[in-house]
Amino acid sequence: MNLADLNKIAVAMVAPGKGILAADESTGTIKKRFDAIGTDNTEDNRRDYRELMFRTTEAMSKYISGVILYDETIWQKAKDGTPLVELIKKTGAIPGIKVDEGTKPLPQCPGELITVGLDKLADRLPKYYEQGARFAKWRAVIDIGDGIPSHTAIMTNAHALARYAALCQQAQIVPIVEPEVLMDGAHDIDRCYEVTQWVLKETFQQLYFQRVELEGIVLKPNMAVPGKKSAKKASVEEVAEKTVRMLKDCVPGAVPGIAFLSGGQSDEEATAHLDAMNKIGNLPWKLTFSYGRALQAAPQKAWSGKSENVAAAQRAFTHRAMMNGLASLGEWKSSLEKQAA
Repeated sequence: MNLADLNKIAVAMVAPGKGILAADESTGTIKKRFDAIGTDNTEDNRRDYRELMFRTTEAMSKYISGVILYDETIWQKAKDGTPLVELIKKTGAIPGIKVDEGTKPLPQCPGELITVGLDKLADRLPKYYEQGARFAKWRAVIDIGDGIPSHTAIMTNAHALARYAALCQQAQIVPIVEPEVLMDGAHDIDRCYEVTQWVLKETFQQLYFQRVELEGIVLKPNMAVPGKKSAKKASVEEVAEKTVRMLKDCVPGAVPGIAFLSGGQSDEEATAHLDAMNKIGNLPWKLTFSYGRALQAAPQKAWSGKSENVAAAQRAFTHRAMMNGLASLGEWKSSLEKQAA
């Protein structure tokens, strides 16, 4: 393992004004997105949709530092025969790969899940590296509900995240460590804070036990937000203040950067929260985005599976990427105020 090279990639992934495009939806997940816009979930349509984003030169070169790909996508070629990985590289962005294989019920823990895919991961990683991937992603899912999460679920998922991270670094691939506390429930922001703090502390303990070098990772956590069904809402300022406080309590300064997941927030909510956090300042790590839906909902709707809509979809993607790029600098709200004036 060459830690200096891993650190160089990790630092580039959280470069000022840039963030990560999460284009790693599974075939089943992207079907839901395509169903919503009346588009058939075919391999060609999946390729065409992702290709239109990777060819959006302004967005990719100015605001996107890296792209998380699904296994199907990393091997695909564009319509003209160019490997999609090469399209990404040409813009200066770094190709990455989702390596977990989804979730399964956690034995003896009703309602809780464990992420799978560690078997043969050591064999798969060198192939992804050869194909151009320089970072990877593994998502652990923690739900909040009646009597959950359990210590078993948190510890087991944190251990798997750490094992994955160690294997990635051994293969000279930067691991994105993604422990996601879901926002699907009726819990308030304080319960989210409490559980996420627990999850992060256990995750970093397990990373230490597995001898993972923190200078060569990127953390992808959820923000401290109320559940979608919560009657008690939180302001942008409260989300920013509590999320930063939580991270300062849990995340060592050796970590180069934190790239938030959007986790079901609306486009503008995810942008506003990131912007407010970066306005706080005096942070030991870079704070940026690793968004899927919050970057893609608008271009998907504009595209709707029609080739004549590609330009409109690219404009929508550029706009969302630019807004989040500004938010990663704490300049989003001020830029809107200038436009309004």
